[in-house]
Amino acid sequence: MSEIRMTGEMRTDYDIETAGLPCERWGEAVFKIGDEEIVMEISIEDKVIVALMAGEEAVWKGTLEGMKQLLRGEIKAR
Repeated sequence: MSEIRMTGEMRTDYDIETAGLPCERWGEAVFKIGDEEIVMEISIEDKVIVALMAGEEAVWKGTLEGMKQLLRGEIKAR
């Protein structure tokens, strides 16, 4: 049996919650707004990799540490 390396959770304003979704190597959350999709994908290999996508043209992908630096304004997105 595979090793569970992370778990996922989802909560909404309708008081709906799901927790403990097991993941060995990756997981993603997809939100659909009309024809648009917002996707967050997390993968665990040697480092934690985060990918954020808003549609097909707006994509950011990097390490978890890189995302923290981006959010703190220490680096700029390309």
